[in-house]
Amino acid sequence: MRDAALVRPARRGFAALAVLAVLALAGLTAVRSILPPSAAPVSAPAGEFSAERAFQTVQAIATVPHPAGSAANDRVRDYLVQALTSLGLSPQVQDTVSAQGGELSASAGGTGLARVRNVIAVIPGRSSTGRLFLVAHYDSAQTGPGGNDDAAGVATILETARALTQSDKLRNDVVLVLTDAEEACLCGAEAFVRQSDLARDGGVVLNLEARGSSGPAIMFETSTGNAALVGAYAHAPDPVGTSFAVEIYRRLPNDTDFTAFRDAGFQGLNSAYIDGAAVYHAPTDLPSAMDHDSLQHHGANALAVARELGDRDLAALHPGGDATYFPVPGLLVRYPGALVWPLAVLAVVAVAALGWLARRRGRLTGKRLAVAGALTLAPIVVAPVLAQVFWTVLKLVRPEYGALPIDPYRPGLYRIAVIAIAAAVVFCWFALLRRKLGATALAVAGLAWLAGLGVVLAALTPGGAYLATVPALAGALAALTALFVRDLAATAAIAVGGAIATVILLPTVFMLFPALGMAMGAAGAFLTVLLLLALLPVIDLIHPSAEPVQGLPALRARRRGMLATLVASLLAIVCTVTGLAVDRFDAKHPVLTQLMYALDADTGTAEWLSTEATTQKWTSQYVAGGPKPVAETLPAFGAGELRVGPAQAATLPAPMVTKESETTAANGDRVVSLLLKPQRTVRFTTLHVAAATQVTNLTVAGVQIPADKSAGGGWGTGFIFHAPPAEGVQVVLTIHGAGPVKVRAMDASDNVTEMPGFHARPAGVGILGSHSSEMVAVAKTYSF
Repeated sequence: MRDAALVRPARRGFAALAVLAVLALAGLTAVRSILPPSAAPVSAPAGEFSAERAFQTVQAIATVPHPAGSAANDRVRDYLVQALTSLGLSPQVQDTVSAQGGELSASAGGTGLARVRNVIAVIPGRSSTGRLFLVAHYDSAQTGPGGNDDAAGVATILETARALTQSDKLRNDVVLVLTDAEEACLCGAEAFVRQSDLARDGGVVLNLEARGSSGPAIMFETSTGNAALVGAYAHAPDPVGTSFAVEIYRRLPNDTDFTAFRDAGFQGLNSAYIDGAAVYHAPTDLPSAMDHDSLQHHGANALAVARELGDRDLAALHPGGDATYFPVPGLLVRYPGALVWPLAVLAVVAVAALGWLARRRGRLTGKRLAVAGALTLAPIVVAPVLAQVFWTVLKLVRPEYGALPIDPYRPGLYRIAVIAIAAAVVFCWFALLRRKLGATALAVAGLAWLAGLGVVLAALTPGGAYLATVPALAGALAALTALFVRDLAATAAIAVGGAIATVILLPTVFMLFPALGMAMGAAGAFLTVLLLLALLPVIDLIHPSAEPVQGLPALRARRRGMLATLVASLLAIVCTVTGLAVDRFDAKHPVLTQLMYALDADTGTAEWLSTEATTQKWTSQYVAGGPKPVAETLPAFGAGELRVGPAQAATLPAPMVTKESETTAANGDRVVSLLLKPQRTVRFTTLHVAAATQVTNLTVAGVQIPADKSAGGGWGTGFIFHAPPAEGVQVVLTIHGAGPVKVRAMDASDNVTEMPGFHARPAGVGILGSHSSEMVAVAKTYSF
């Protein structure tokens, strides 16, 4: 073979430095393009969004936890009504009962319900063609004040409303919907879309969320047929979103208020900032934890998109096909989904043409290309596996990481370590095989894997196909050009191909880490490998050769060939050690623990409970042993297993269930009316019917819910009612068959610290942001 490399410029050192500079500039610019802009001051023009003005709302509403039904939530609602009134609007409170599956109720096989009080206001348009809905939830989890989740969304809407009311009137009506009980069961959004006259004709919704404390505001979910909406989103000053994220999110079980609107047929976009997720739902989700730049990004984009859609003919905004889109410096690239398959096929053809021409030019042989193709699977598999091993080792060194919901408090160095691990794997693979197979065979094989993956993604997740298709196509065209030209022109060609791959893949790597967390660091490692495979022609140019040359013995040449691998490995080690030194737990960054207390009023016995996968040191004084099923005594947890430990019984009243009436239906079924009434201040109450009882219909507070689910542990259908009214909850059971009716009632408050035997958490030990953390449950069985 004459020359196994794609590019061999006369001044290799200069060319390598020039290409590195181009790629570094492309990478820095690409990453910078997805970072949030600087927060605008209070003095910003009235028609613009100001994070500092919006932050005043965050400070006002996120002082203490305020779950649905709490007195603190009542105060937040009053503040919102007053704030909207001061803007010249006429807010209304939608006070109703709604049902929707929630986190805890879903695990129990029951249904979540809540009394909700949504705050709704309308900014009238001058000649409305439809309605634009701005949505965020104002309740918080019971464990945290919601400084980000979702005070950020609420503050964004209020500041957006202020800017809109102080500017020229938009064409369309803008409806502000501040929902209640999102954390409990998404019941506020469900109540609005099913019961409000404003939602009757549908429309376009912009939902605003936060799942962390920092990072860019990413548009991560859309309704189907999103091409027109993505076009509107592209008018945002700093649009950050990818069709790949939409494809992934559609396959996850996660829900937000957007779900209710989407399922009701609304078109729309869902946005959130998601980095800094260690504070998610935790007591540390304080206003002081918020990155004001992230709030600015959230709000500036929301205001711009609201103005764009507010002046469009919404009646003509019919769903079409899904668009493929991704951010590049300065704009949001987008193209119709109809081009996904043509581009995927074109990438395959271009790579095939490259392989054919490279063989004709003597740069590779068919055998070497086949072997290179088979061996390229090695870094694709090994790097993600090592990323998972890396996280496992970190948890062994620091077991407290196992209790974190998504990420450590300061995950940046660990993320770089994962990238370095992936780079070390690819560099090692390249160094070992370049001499035997040739750099061109390895480069073509890498592009072939990208093109093949593009075809797979086009079939399975069309919105994500661009991640493989575009780098493969750009790389193949660049390499084909390099085969036809020489020296500087060839170097420029591979630099352009590498820059395109970098601009497309590097921002996705950075966005994927906070989205999936270190526990799924394999995804970041996988994308890093794809980027490096696309950059193999560049890597060949800059990678030290292991070929023996005059004056350089073979052993020293091989050592030089492994230099890049050594540097990447050292970087991974340094980042890991430094990360462990920097990311220490303290009062502001506590170890997260989860503890509950349950009293069985039937037996007068109590237990400590915990959902921790690995028992933390502090929690081990309360629970021991492996997880056990608890559905028999606590059917609200369904099939879930908890760690348990004995506890001293507290004097707590059980929820009361009384039979108010019983009648007989026309078909002979029994219709039994019960009143479920907590005897203390609680966040929610539950009721489950014995599995032996055949319930054909179940109505709770006037809302009919499914009656065919089972909680396990001998219990059948049931429900969880959040924010129960003081007068209790009416339950009507239609039962087929005779015999006694046995029910299990439970209610839950959030005062585990008041239970006998509880010892205050020391400094540096905190509370896990969970919907069941700090819960005190009291359960009792009744027979009628």
